[in-house]
Amino acid sequence: QVQLVESGGGLVQAGGSLRLSCAASGRTFSDYVMAWFRQAPGKEREFVAAIRWIGGYTFYADSVKGRFTISRDNGKDTVYLQMNSLEPEDAAIYHCAANRIPIYSSVRSASEYHYWGQGTQVTVSS
Repeated sequence: QVQLVESGGGLVQAGGSLRLSCAASGRTFSDYVMAWFRQAPGKEREFVAAIRWIGGYTFYADSVKGRFTISRDNGKDTVYLQMNSLEPEDAAIYHCAANRIPIYSSVRSASEYHYWGQGTQVTVSS
């Protein structure tokens, strides 16, 4: 049974930083894509960032490029999202997601992911 457990959310002032963690368990993830999505109240779930475990290839939403960094720790089966220069618009529940996704499929589509974590709340005060 695959489990994804997020941590690291909290309240931060605009311009501040947070690092989210997603601890994965239940199988080996060497052939998986791991991603972060977020959902603010009244809005659709949106793609934030993804990383292919093999090769470490990364993908970002335009809205976070240059501010957020996704990374992985192979030994700990953990994915991180370093968030810098946070803006009030970044406030949302952040979810970790995982699945095997072929190269020809989009890692930005929530429908491609089978496994999801419960989420961690990020609040940004202005």
